[in-house]
Amino acid sequence: MSAQTLARLRQLQLSGMATALQTQLEQVGTYEELPFLERLALLLDQECLSRDQRKHERLIRQARFKLRATVQDIDYQHPRNIRAAQIARLAQGEWIHRAQNLLITGPCGSGKTYLACALGHNACLHGYSVRYYRLSRLFLELTQAKADGTYHKRLKQLAKIRLLVIDDWGLEPLTPAQRNDLMEIMDDRHGQTSTLIISQLPTDQWYESIGDHTLADAILDRLMHNAHRLALKGESMRKVLGQLTEDEHLGS
Repeated sequence: MSAQTLARLRQLQLSGMATALQTQLEQVGTYEELPFLERLALLLDQECLSRDQRKHERLIRQARFKLRATVQDIDYQHPRNIRAAQIARLAQGEWIHRAQNLLITGPCGSGKTYLACALGHNACLHGYSVRYYRLSRLFLELTQAKADGTYHKRLKQLAKIRLLVIDDWGLEPLTPAQRNDLMEIMDDRHGQTSTLIISQLPTDQWYESIGDHTLADAILDRLMHNAHRLALKGESMRKVLGQLTEDEHLGS
């Protein structure tokens, strides 16, 4: 009977309950005196925890983060103009719930991408869908979608992502088609979902980097008016963390 019950639970895709029931069957002395409803509640709790864990793993996998990063591992020892209290507030996810944006700027190597991936990972743990793109890869994907006739479908998919992370903003001049693509994306997402931008350029240079003043006004109005900002400073983290000690140098 126990084997049949376990098999049926797994057949019904209730693997969390099956695992918890297996534990109860193996540890009879621990659970035999509990009332039936209490034991059932423990099974249901384990099923919920199991489903949440699978959901989080799926969201993290689908996000395709560039870096494995968590908010717990953010480095505050080196001065970069960020404080633990700022990140703690952002990690609560209220800004995503309110469909607000986040702009992270700073010099090369200051840890912008790590910080964005950590906040994106944290958003997945809150149950939000997240997707990371380098801007050039996003444009390439949209160009391919235009070629195969799935452009509007792809825009709808992008609009539904609760947190869209765009890296390398402003590195290269934009073509007219790319400016139009950005306008479509920002217009669809405005007031509905959140966008996180990572850029080496200070925000006051974004207007010129877009190129077309009319589209720049429209894009940045939708992006900036409800945005939180983190302006990182300081020496490159790659340089700081990558320095070799005297003993580590070859030939020492």
